[in-house]
Amino acid sequence: MTDFTPRPAQSQILAYTGGKMGISAVPGSGKTHTLSALAAQVIRSGALADEQEVLIVTLVNSAVDNFSARIKEFLALPMPFGYRVRTLHGLAHDIVREKPSAAGLEDRFSIIDEREADFIRKEAANAWLQSHASNLNDYLLTDMDEGKRDWVRRQQLPDLVTNIAMAFIRSAKDNRLTPDKIRNLLDRSPAPLPLAAMGLEIYTDYQRALTYRGAVDFDDLIRLALDLLEHDTEFLERLRYRWPYILEDEAQDSSKLQEDILRLLAGPGGNWVRVGDPNQAIFETFTTASPQHLIDFVHEEGVQYRELPDSGRCQPSIISLANQLIEWVNREHPESEARDALTVPYIQATAPDDPQPNPPDNPDGVRLIGKKYAPEEEVEAVAKSVAKWLPEHQDSTVAILVPRNQRGVEVIEALKKRGIPFVELLGSTSSTRLASGRLGDVLACLADPQSAAKLSKAYLAWRRGGEEEAADGELHRQASGLLRKCAEVETFTAPHPGHEWLADIGSGDVPAEIVAELEEFQRIVRRWQGTTLLPIDQMILTLAQDLFTAPHDLALAHKLALVLRQAADDHSEWRLPELTGELGVIARNERRFLGFSEDDSGFDPSRHAGKVVVTTMHKAKGLEWDRVYLMSANNYDFPSAQPNDRYISERWFIRDGLNLEAETLAQLEALGTSSEFEWYAEGQATGQARLGYVRERLRLLYVGITRAKKELVITWNTGRTGEQTPAIPLVALQGWWEENKK
Repeated sequence: MTDFTPRPAQSQILAYTGGKMGISAVPGSGKTHTLSALAAQVIRSGALADEQEVLIVTLVNSAVDNFSARIKEFLALPMPFGYRVRTLHGLAHDIVREKPSAAGLEDRFSIIDEREADFIRKEAANAWLQSHASNLNDYLLTDMDEGKRDWVRRQQLPDLVTNIAMAFIRSAKDNRLTPDKIRNLLDRSPAPLPLAAMGLEIYTDYQRALTYRGAVDFDDLIRLALDLLEHDTEFLERLRYRWPYILEDEAQDSSKLQEDILRLLAGPGGNWVRVGDPNQAIFETFTTASPQHLIDFVHEEGVQYRELPDSGRCQPSIISLANQLIEWVNREHPESEARDALTVPYIQATAPDDPQPNPPDNPDGVRLIGKKYAPEEEVEAVAKSVAKWLPEHQDSTVAILVPRNQRGVEVIEALKKRGIPFVELLGSTSSTRLASGRLGDVLACLADPQSAAKLSKAYLAWRRGGEEEAADGELHRQASGLLRKCAEVETFTAPHPGHEWLADIGSGDVPAEIVAELEEFQRIVRRWQGTTLLPIDQMILTLAQDLFTAPHDLALAHKLALVLRQAADDHSEWRLPELTGELGVIARNERRFLGFSEDDSGFDPSRHAGKVVVTTMHKAKGLEWDRVYLMSANNYDFPSAQPNDRYISERWFIRDGLNLEAETLAQLEALGTSSEFEWYAEGQATGQARLGYVRERLRLLYVGITRAKKELVITWNTGRTGEQTPAIPLVALQGWWEENKK
């Protein structure tokens, strides 16, 4: 058994003998360790029969592995038994897989992943736009000329409608509303709800596509598991017996369906322990989760309430800053409706004799930078600071936390220029983006063989040699420029007597070495043309032999080949242009690509001492570093519901600052409302969405601050237009810090 000396607050939790318990755990309080110890304690106590298990439900797969490893250590048995660790999706799969026919599924049903779900939603959204080209005209800015409107319809609306469709479908499934149910509600609606009608059509097409595949998505899986538990009493009782104790981690991120499933499994008098931190609920914008479920739970009659307030992660000055953020939000935030965003308990430093003592207090390790930076100046300032700090701290960990992936890409470019070692923890790594981008450029050329511009880009992809920059050297630049000017591409790629572009330029003033370079590329292109007869995966692997030499690039090409083969199998009508587009999505960092990173199974910052980890604030949750930079703390990335604030979900081309995603969900919600006083009113949902976003960004700032163990640097920038101001919470913390710094 692993050595574990519980703190007093942890001992109170380990004194648990049964019933319902809600636990509020501050960052770094050891909740995973405590919950693992509790699971092992229940198993060792003899409270379980041979066929029974403690069920642990957590948020992500890496946490599943973490819990399993810790419980094994506590039990110290060669063949651990008596517990099951699952994500909610894994648990739902276990439940449905036992009785698929009762859930209306075939015995060999399949589950589509998020990549394929994205494909289907996008196709359904585009199909709706093509057949309803003018339906959203009433929501566009009225002062746009027709040319601009056409551009918006072509370039902006597809992504917006796809995002709306994802939110609509997830919300509908979380409320257990099938397309038929929504259609019936719309038919009885006292007033038109055009956004809900749009969502319904796309939802219907999406579900039809799933049915055609004989598949379900992850949201279906959860809904079907709940349906099964509600309608099969004997099955429910059998599962209650199998899992007499339920331990739930990250309960602040529970959805309504998750809570309903676990409440059913626990039963009225069951044993259910929920651990979470409402202050770290930062995924509401992306999911149907809400910290309110945990907050309401701890106030239910008969629920035991405990706190884990002690944390050995941060030095005292950083703890004070995080606690002051809670205090300021509760008492002074300018928007009174946002004052419930953060709650007690405050973080407490550990006792002096604690096995995990806090780092020594160092007020100088906290720097709240008030300087006004342009976006590019902020990146350079942070890169310069890291370059100065890192050589003397090779044994320390450091991270730069950004609000979005694209900002992280900009930071990485600055680190590269300075030769600073880094590790990416973004949507996709630079090597993945580069490999997919180079392959995509070649495929685009082969898909459009008459385009001189694409031929030129394919040449640069061939000559890049593993660097993300454009091809080096004057020779490469001149060759690329000549290809771009080739008026008839076939005279280069498929010449015949009298129509030989290379012969024509060779007889002119073009240097012989450039002609020789282009002759070599001509041989390569003609070989590439032959690959178009191959299946897409074989085509990618063949092209990769000409583009890459490094083993990791070849391995990534193999992974990309499998992705495109799956896409081609799922979409038999797709040709090279569509498959090239899928590579473009990965290259532009618009979708996470599962390559060969530790992030697939858990990320350990301690393994990267002496390197800069660049990640988003969302992905940093659960991690910690000695030194942390928080970037872009302005009123766009951290708004406070003030008149000059702007919101990422409110698109510039939509009238009246409407958040169409929020308005669509409000129309969906209105369908289930019978009272005329609660009927949909345009704009109200946008206002509520702003408040929800403000609350979530306050929690995100709290999460960012509490990632830092010893040193913390916060900066802000003026945004692309130069109009952004420092976030109000940052200004408040700066004022407090100057008054209270020791």
